[in-house]
Amino acid sequence: MNRHHLLALALATFGLSACATLAPDYQRPAAPVPAAWAEAATGERAAADIAWREYFADERLRRVIELALEHNRDLRVAALNIELARAQYRIQRADQFPALGVTASQNAQRVPGELNSSGQSMVSRQYGVSAGIAAWEIDFFGRVRSLRDAALEQYLASEAAHRSARIALVAETATAWLQLAADRERLELARRTLAARRTTVELTQASFEAGAASALELRQTQAEMERARADVADYSASVARAANALALLVGDSLPEALLPASFQLTLTEVATLPAGLPAEVLIRRPDILAAEHRLRAANANIGAARAAFFPRITLTASAGTASAELDGLFDSGSRAWNFLPQLSLPIFEGGRLAANLDVAEVRRDIAVAEYERAIQSAFREVADALAERASLGEAVDAAQRLVAAAQESHRLSAARRQAGVDSLLVLLDAQRTLYAAEQTLIATRLAEAANRVTLYKVLGGGWQ
Repeated sequence: MNRHHLLALALATFGLSACATLAPDYQRPAAPVPAAWAEAATGERAAADIAWREYFADERLRRVIELALEHNRDLRVAALNIELARAQYRIQRADQFPALGVTASQNAQRVPGELNSSGQSMVSRQYGVSAGIAAWEIDFFGRVRSLRDAALEQYLASEAAHRSARIALVAETATAWLQLAADRERLELARRTLAARRTTVELTQASFEAGAASALELRQTQAEMERARADVADYSASVARAANALALLVGDSLPEALLPASFQLTLTEVATLPAGLPAEVLIRRPDILAAEHRLRAANANIGAARAAFFPRITLTASAGTASAELDGLFDSGSRAWNFLPQLSLPIFEGGRLAANLDVAEVRRDIAVAEYERAIQSAFREVADALAERASLGEAVDAAQRLVAAAQESHRLSAARRQAGVDSLLVLLDAQRTLYAAEQTLIATRLAEAANRVTLYKVLGGGWQ
């Protein structure tokens, strides 16, 4: 048997081994969620079809997201997990093919004289060069193929998990950037308020010394000034924390030119993101795809566990030359070959094979439950975001009207105070109302912006 015959035998055997596996036929579980969300939405383009660079219109925010995608350590770990899963799949796939190798050997043996018919000790040598296959499993029952399929699905799950991590990072970075913008605007508002109240204290102090203002009015203005000073300190710390959180997501410090000076809602020109049908939206989310790939991997492992009950056939074969002299290896008549098929059939394993099959089936059932839970969680995320969107628009409008009314009330109170109609306490109350209304407006606008980011993420957009 020469090397050509050996290769032909290996290819023929490989063709025979390319049979179907014993894994159960895969069927995607039905989505355990309603057919539609309570809050409907219409639009021309789905979130999954809108790239994040298109959705986020502010150039500074786009640059910050790019830096986060480039330097974030968690995302780097997710990318390395893909490389790990790819290598593991390649290892498992390689088991399908025979491993061909070349071996060169020398065997020297000394035989004592008393064990030799000639009565004299002898040294015998044997040289050999061969190429062959070592312990290649012929996969008649699909055990190796099932393990390969499971490794492939794990690799695809890691890729989907990486895309899901990208979506999450894009959303977290945008939300952190908006939070920093809102905190900076709150800080600026507190500083303006502090400056105005410091001026009020100075005027009230002068009036008190002139006998035109009471001690109560002076203390009230001082209290309001100190409250504003405390807010400045609190918001300064909030700005620092928000900047630190953004820097952690990006993985590096950011230049001031990329940071927002104030809060501006410049996310997208798309007026409304369509929610679509749950069955269409959820199946496109990478985290759902990752859960399904893990389910497919668990299903393939059942095939490997079933195949372990059947005989395992391995083949070892080699062809080459052998000679007692090194210079005679390639002489005529030195050809040698070895063919060793081996069959092993499990007879008694103490229940180990059955237990392995039970483990594989239970893990499949766990993967089904995790897949269904992932769908339910995703459905709830979208439903919550849609419910918030339905009310946040009205909340922002109400907050804007509240600020307008508080500004007019403050203007009238200031005029009445100057005319001597109202006391200083009435004016201070109007100032407090206006300050609180402006803070509420900032918080409401931030909530609306964060909701739009969240909705974009949960609808499956952002990873392109």
